[in-house]
Amino acid sequence: MAAQPKRGGVHLPARRSASNSDPSILTKITSSAIVSRGKQAACDAAFVSKKLLRSTGKAAWIAGTTFLILFVPLIIEMDREQQFNELEIQQASLLGAPPTGPPHK
Repeated sequence: MAAQPKRGGVHLPARRSASNSDPSILTKITSSAIVSRGKQAACDAAFVSKKLLRSTGKAAWIAGTTFLILFVPLIIEMDREQQFNELEIQQASLLGAPPTGPPHK
């Protein structure tokens, strides 16, 4: 006797042959117009998202480098001036001069 392959106790339905001209439900669904339009919409959305991310990245790069070139030196200079003013006030108070602060309301 020829040995039969074991199926592990589970009886599976026989596969349909490839020569069967009746399309399966999966074939019908995947070839429908709604599914193809959905696929096209998904591809278009992915393309637009990719372009948007790329242009957003470029804009972020431009904004970041502009900030570094223009505003960081300004912030550093303002901090230096603030420290210099505080040093002048401290020296003036050590020498006995009256404090020259902002006018009180």
